[in-house]
Amino acid sequence: MTEVNKRKDVLDKGYVILHDTLGTDLTPVNSARVSYNKKKDKLDEKDIGLIKFLVRDNHTSPFRHAMIQFEVYAPLMVARQWWKYIVGSSHQEGIGDTMTAWNESSRRYITEEPTFYIPQPNEWRKKPANSKQGSGENFTPEELGLAYTAELEKFIQHAEAIYERALGIGIAPEQARLFLPAYGMYVRWYWTASLQSVLHFVAQRIKEDAQYEIQAYAKEVLALVEDQFPNVVKVYKEQGKL
Repeated sequence: MTEVNKRKDVLDKGYVILHDTLGTDLTPVNSARVSYNKKKDKLDEKDIGLIKFLVRDNHTSPFRHAMIQFEVYAPLMVARQWWKYIVGSSHQEGIGDTMTAWNESSRRYITEEPTFYIPQPNEWRKKPANSKQGSGENFTPEELGLAYTAELEKFIQHAEAIYERALGIGIAPEQARLFLPAYGMYVRWYWTASLQSVLHFVAQRIKEDAQYEIQAYAKEVLALVEDQFPNVVKVYKEQGKL
């Protein structure tokens, strides 16, 4: 593995850190060429052509030989959407990646100060007019943004006070956490996955109909991956897969 440690800040308090990678743009090339007992040490135009062929014709297994490890700090509502890719990676047709790993912080064991995602007054979104999910245009702060940011802050403060009181009288952390508002609470996890799995996640979650908060993370994940695998990402973009 190659230690990287590049960080991108996301939302109000979140981040994505790329800690380690295994492989380069040459990894899928050499993985594909092993069929002919060939190996390259330096990427050239023929290799770019092979990457284009692999991506165009959905030959996915060569891209599963490169691995990436992230540390993510995000609201629970983002984490639970993200988690679907851990479950789906080993079952979904065309993915078949059983090497994906996920380890998450737990309030059964830690009692660090809770941190919450609080939208700014200009970030509250309207329900879409013609859909049962997603968001529409933003409210203006004057419409309700100022009021509901204040309401959320007040709600969190009240919940934190009960949580601290419960811990103080000896209630187990695994039960005391029930008093914390869950969906907006930040959680931390490590995610290790193949290059293919990561790009599959990015391709689906940078779409305009994805929830804004996870879009923000997907865009930063892509920026970090592009630094390490520039030619693979370039081909994915050129072929409309990202």
